[in-house]
Amino acid sequence: MTSSYLAETRSILEWPKYRPNLRSAPQLPMNKAEMQKLGWDSCDIIIVSGDAYVDHPSFGMGVIGRVLEAQGFRVGIIAQPNWKSADDFRALGKPNLYFGVTAGNMDSMVNHYTSERRIRSDDSYTAGGQAGKRPDRAVTVYAQRCREAFKGVPVIIGSIEASLRRIAHYDYWSDTVRRSVLPDSKADMLVFGNAERQIIEISHRLAADEPIKNMTDIRGTALMCREVPVGWSELNSSEVDTPGELIEHIDPYAMATPDNGGDCATKSSQKTAQSKIEANNEVQIPISHIKLNRSKTVIRLPSFEAVKADPVLYAHASRLLHLETNPGNARALVQQHGERHVWLNPPAIPLSTAEMDSVFALPYSRRPHSDYGDQRIPAYDMIKHSVNIMRGCFGGCTFCSITEHEGRIIQSRSEDSIIKEIENIRDKTPGFAGTISDLGGPTANMYRLACKSTEIEAACRKPSCVFPGICKNLNTDHTPLIHLYRHARQLRGIKRIFIASGLRYDLAVESPEYIQELATHHVGGYLKIAPEHTENEPLSKMMKPGIDSFDRFKTMFNQASKKAGKKQYLIPYFIAAHPGTNDEDMLNLALWLKANKFRPDQVQAFLPSPMATASAMYYSGKNPLRKISRKSESVFTPKRKKQRDLHKALLRYHDPKNWPLLREALIKMKHPELIGNTPECLIPPTGRNERIRPTSKPHSSVPRHRRNRKK
Repeated sequence: MTSSYLAETRSILEWPKYRPNLRSAPQLPMNKAEMQKLGWDSCDIIIVSGDAYVDHPSFGMGVIGRVLEAQGFRVGIIAQPNWKSADDFRALGKPNLYFGVTAGNMDSMVNHYTSERRIRSDDSYTAGGQAGKRPDRAVTVYAQRCREAFKGVPVIIGSIEASLRRIAHYDYWSDTVRRSVLPDSKADMLVFGNAERQIIEISHRLAADEPIKNMTDIRGTALMCREVPVGWSELNSSEVDTPGELIEHIDPYAMATPDNGGDCATKSSQKTAQSKIEANNEVQIPISHIKLNRSKTVIRLPSFEAVKADPVLYAHASRLLHLETNPGNARALVQQHGERHVWLNPPAIPLSTAEMDSVFALPYSRRPHSDYGDQRIPAYDMIKHSVNIMRGCFGGCTFCSITEHEGRIIQSRSEDSIIKEIENIRDKTPGFAGTISDLGGPTANMYRLACKSTEIEAACRKPSCVFPGICKNLNTDHTPLIHLYRHARQLRGIKRIFIASGLRYDLAVESPEYIQELATHHVGGYLKIAPEHTENEPLSKMMKPGIDSFDRFKTMFNQASKKAGKKQYLIPYFIAAHPGTNDEDMLNLALWLKANKFRPDQVQAFLPSPMATASAMYYSGKNPLRKISRKSESVFTPKRKKQRDLHKALLRYHDPKNWPLLREALIKMKHPELIGNTPECLIPPTGRNERIRPTSKPHSSVPRHRRNRKK
C-alpha cells in the first residue's frame, strides 16, 4: 500500500507505549483471578464480545485485544456474558478508559436466523456449538448493559454488526428500516472496518485525558452530534446524485426539527429550497463544479425519517453511501435521526504492509481460552491451521458485506510475515500434521493486486474493479502469489497447503500459470467456486461476471488438472431469489445445472444484510447501481415464501422432495415438456396416470440462457 494519502497518516507503529513495562499475557484475562496473576489491579480497556474468546488472528476480538496490548494497554475480555442483567459486565471491574463492544465475527442476526428467518440450532463461534449464548442485536444490548454496569464509562462499539448498521438501514428480520445502531445502543462512538488504526488513536487520546466527545476527527468512526461543526460546508445529497421527485408529505432533507433552531436549521431550509427537483430530472451537478474543500465538506443524506417513509430515498441514500467509500476521496456523511445527527467520518486509511505484518506478528496463543477446556469451538476448528494473507475485496458484489466492512483496497502482508506464521503453526501448534487448511483471505487470489496508479486509485469512485469487466488500470499479475505458494510448499514439515478461500475466477483466467499452480498443488479433489447464477439479469444486479467467464475457468482448470495427472472437480455455488431474478431465470439455471451434471447438495437463498446494495434493491425495488429517480430502473425481487421455495427447489431439481412443487410450477410456467423421462426433461412424471400435454415446439436440450445469449 503506497498511496500518497498513506504517507500523511500516522503509522500504528509510531505511538509511544502507554505502559512501557507491560508484558504480553499468555492469554488476555477473563476473570479477576487471571488479572491478579498478571499483577493488574484494573483493566484499561474491557472488550465485550458475542463470540467465545479465541486468541487467534482470525478472530476480531483476539486481534484488537493483542493490538491494544502491544500499545501498552491492559486489556480484559468478557466473552458471551449473560445479557439479562449487568452482573457479568462487572466481572473485571471498572475499566480505566472504556468498554469496547463487538457482536463477534458474525452479525448476531445472521448468526441466529436463516434466510427464511428460522432460528438456527447451533452457533459455530460458541464452545460446544451451543446456540443462544448471545442476544439478538448483540451490539445494542451489550452496550446498554455496559452503561448500566458503570455509568460514565465511555462505550465504543464495533465489529461487522456495527459497521453495517452505521446509518439508517433496512432490517430484514423486522422488515423495516431501523435507525443507526449508534442512537439505539447509546454508545459514545462507533468504529467501522477492521479498526486497528482508529481504536489505537482513540485509546491513546483517552489515556491522555481527552474527552471522547472532542474526538470528532478520527477516520473510520461515527458519532452523534447536535449540528454540523463550524467551518464545514454542507452539500445536499441531491447535488451529488439526483433522487427524483420528493415525497410530498415529508421534507426528506430537513436537518433539524422546527424547535431546534440555530444555524443548522437555517442551513437546512436553504438547502431544501435549492434542491427541489422535478420528477424524472436526471441532471447531475458535476463534482468538479462544486467549489468546496472536500476535506471540510459533509454530504447531507436524507434523514432516517425520510428513508423509512420513502423507499426511493432509501435507495438514493444507499447509493450515496457506497459512492463515498474510497478513503482517497470519500467525504464525511451526516444523517438526521430525530433531533440529532449521525456523523460518519471518511473510512480509515488502509494498513500498510509493515503495519499488517505487525498485527499478525503479535504473540497470539492461537487457541481458545483455557476456561473452555476440551469443548470444541467449530469456527476455530475450521481455521486454526489457516493463514490470512490479505484483507479487502475490490469485487464489490452487491450481496456481500466484505467490501462494505473491509474496503476495496487490498491490504497485503509481506511474504516473510506469512512464511513466519506458517512456521509458527508448524512448530507451536499441538496436533499439527503438516496441512495448512487455507492460505487466503476474503478473496484467495487478490494478494498484492492493486490499481496501477496510486493517483487513479485515490480518485476512483467505481464500486468494483472487475465489473462489468476488469478495469484496464488494475494490475492482475499473480506472480507474487505463485511465488508465495512455492515458497510455502518448500518449508520443512509442510505436506499440503489448500486454498479454501473464495476464488475470483475472472481474475484467475488472466494467469494460466496460477491456475496450473493451483490445480497441481493446492486442490484436494474439489474446488469451491461461486458463479452465483447463469443469467445476465440477476448477474448484473449482483455485479458478477457472466457465465462465460466461469466456463473459461472450468476449461482451464480441467486442462490443468489433467496435465497434473489428477481428476478434480469444481463445486459451484449459486444464490436463489436474489433481486433481479424471476422464475424463468431460475429455470434456465436449473437446466444449465442438469446439462453440466451439477447436483448442489446445499443451496443458498438471498439474505438481505444491512447496508448491502442488493438489500437496497430488495427493499426499494430500485437499482442503486444507477442514478435513482422515480422512474429509474425497477428491480423485481422474489419475496413470497412460495416463490423463494420454488427458486431453491429449482437449484435442487434432482431431489424427489422438490418434484411436486416443480411439476406444479412448470405447468404454470407453460413448460410441461420439461416433465418426463427423456434426457431433455428436468424432472420425471408422477406415474403412468399423469397426462402431460404435448407441445408444438419441443424444448431444446441446449439451456435457454445459451440460446438467448448475445454473441
